[in-house]
Amino acid sequence: MTRRRGAPRELPPLVVNYHGQRLAGVDEVGRGPLVGAVVAAAVILDPARPIEGLTDSKVLSARRREALDREIRERALAFAVAEATAAEVDELNIFHATHLAMRRAIDALVPSAEYLLVDGNRLPGHHVPGQAVVKGDARHPAIAAASILAKVARDAQMAALDARQPDYGFARHKGYPTREHLAALERLGPLPEHRRSFGPVKRQLALF
Repeated sequence: MTRRRGAPRELPPLVVNYHGQRLAGVDEVGRGPLVGAVVAAAVILDPARPIEGLTDSKVLSARRREALDREIRERALAFAVAEATAAEVDELNIFHATHLAMRRAIDALVPSAEYLLVDGNRLPGHHVPGQAVVKGDARHPAIAAASILAKVARDAQMAALDARQPDYGFARHKGYPTREHLAALERLGPLPEHRRSFGPVKRQLALF
């Protein structure tokens, strides 16, 4: 049977090499923005308290993400949200800062994880064993739960920054390099929260 043109590619079944109770899903939000922290979350779901509707946070409405965020926090066996700051992104680069945020989230879990499922194609260098899962937020509920917590947390940070600096439009574009954001950056210059190592910010710093 051929796949219809334009139809989403079906993901292969996910085989998890762990059958215990303390499996943590791990995901991050904020690799692409020009401003703010990269935020990671780790979640150990409770098999006795399933949560309906867990999926990739990017396909959910803000209202649905926030409702699921509350449900995850109420029902999960453990969860943690952590970050690497914009300064750490500049110091380490975004790849290493992302893995730092993930390790911090994993370390903050109580009870601790015995196995990790990490969204993406690389593990973050933690001592807990695990496997990397490409498109994991659409393939396992624990990773989806982590993506939701991380997205809600980072969006809240951008809303708070927008309240302090309303001329940049952070509540709308969440720090990503949209036309609106780039125009504000050119007009107003970088803020302390901007990532100095990212090209558009670096170019504007040279002008101010």
